Amino acid sequence: MDISTTITNNSSLRVSQFMLMGLPGIHEWQHWLSLPLALLYLLALGANLLIMITIQHDPMLHEPMYHLLGVLAVVDIGLATTVMPKILAIFWLDAKVISLPECFAQIYAIHCFFAMESSLFLCMAVDRYIAICHPLQYPSIVTEDFVIKATGFMVLRNGLLTIPVPVLASQRHYCSRNEIEHCLCSNLGVISLACDDITVNKFYQLILAWILLGSDMALVFSSYVLILRSVLRLNSAEAMSKALSTCSSHLILILFFYTGIIVLSVTHLVEKNIPLIPVFFNILHNVIPPALNSMVYALRMHELRLAFQRLLRDC
Repeated sequence: MDISTTITNNSSLRVSQFMLMGLPGIHEWQHWLSLPLALLYLLALGANLLIMITIQHDPMLHEPMYHLLGVLAVVDIGLATTVMPKILAIFWLDAKVISLPECFAQIYAIHCFFAMESSLFLCMAVDRYIAICHPLQYPSIVTEDFVIKATGFMVLRNGLLTIPVPVLASQRHYCSRNEIEHCLCSNLGVISLACDDITVNKFYQLILAWILLGSDMALVFSSYVLILRSVLRLNSAEAMSKALSTCSSHLILILFFYTGIIVLSVTHLVEKNIPLIPVFFNILHNVIPPALNSMVYALRMHELRLAFQRLLRDC
């Protein structure tokens, strides 16, 4: 009798769904933030769709660099769409409930899209390095086949290495608390609700950050150091200006993306005192880069601006 009672009690304590509580400390007026977030989301969707359509429509942009930009637009749409509809549903409809499978799927998608974005920035940095430092070899190295293989490798690497994150989270035992002080299912926020040991989860999260984002960031900045060294050796001011302009847009976005990750990591240190800060930064880092990427490329890349104009004229 005691054993059956214990089993019944344990079963009744198991969590079947999570509650996304929203922004901690400002639940009463957090819906006012929905308008700027919705505008950012619409900008990310519209601008990235426009980039994809323009690259597909204009034969002048059927080059490896623009194909990489098209893949980045797809990843940006995926990253923003993974979190924003649910966040807006929480703010507008008070739809806080999220099932465990849906939550773990969101954890996987967030990690996968972030890793894909980092890998694409690395590919773009390598593209610019070869174009500036080895211009004669560029047409033979950076080809459409190169883009296809690089994209396939990125999908396999990031897709496979991020699988253990939601799998390990799903293996934890959630027996009492189910309220997540967040607008999305962050891995650390979810596993903090577990009743058993989460050391393995935290360890793999750390290892994954170093393997994926850490290695990508090191290689990206190494590429730009080599680019800068090569540019400074140019005798022509015009050639130097042209070389810098070709990679300036990439560098702006790369600096913003990795700076955002570093700031987000640092803000987690003050989470116990000011929990709103890391949550708010996490939301912004899921929607601002997708919107910013398309805006910077649209404004900085002359060929893309001309293609926009041709597309609008044809319409």
